[in-house]
Amino acid sequence: MATNFPIRTEEDASFSSELKLIPRWSVAAALFAFVGMEYLFWIVFPRGAHHHPPIGIRLYLGITWGLLASLYMLMVGYVSNDSPRRGMSARIWIIICLVMPGGIGAVLYFLLRQPIITLCPACGTRVQSEYHFCPQCAYNISASCGKCYRSVRITDQFCVHCGHNLSTDNRPARLHAFHD
Repeated sequence: MATNFPIRTEEDASFSSELKLIPRWSVAAALFAFVGMEYLFWIVFPRGAHHHPPIGIRLYLGITWGLLASLYMLMVGYVSNDSPRRGMSARIWIIICLVMPGGIGAVLYFLLRQPIITLCPACGTRVQSEYHFCPQCAYNISASCGKCYRSVRITDQFCVHCGHNLSTDNRPARLHAFHD
């Protein structure tokens, strides 16, 4: 049951990398949902109606409801891949997203989701990405100020929060390679 949790870098938070979390089955389901909504608005609903709304309204409603259904499927796919990397149950969150109407489940997911989990390179303990040190072995996972202990970039000379001279801190050897 060893799951690979890579060390998170600043570029991992980009929008394009988040889009890569949407699985292919979700994209296929989104296309199917869009085509299904168009079928409903252009074939099924006009058959049973005695009065046909203007073409502009039908076009607007068909495209809008199709896009909403597609977005819903894409969101379920995103949640299915994002929740395990945050140490959350994918099955439970998919069910919540599907059962709660109007996207409320997806909104709840984004409000309640946990930080991304990584593995400590030294001991393999699951560590939240915002931690600077491993809670099991005290390995320095990310660069931090020696005075205020906030995150700093490994190329910074001074802490942007408190002005502390970072060159006086004892950084691990793995961070010295990036410093100069």
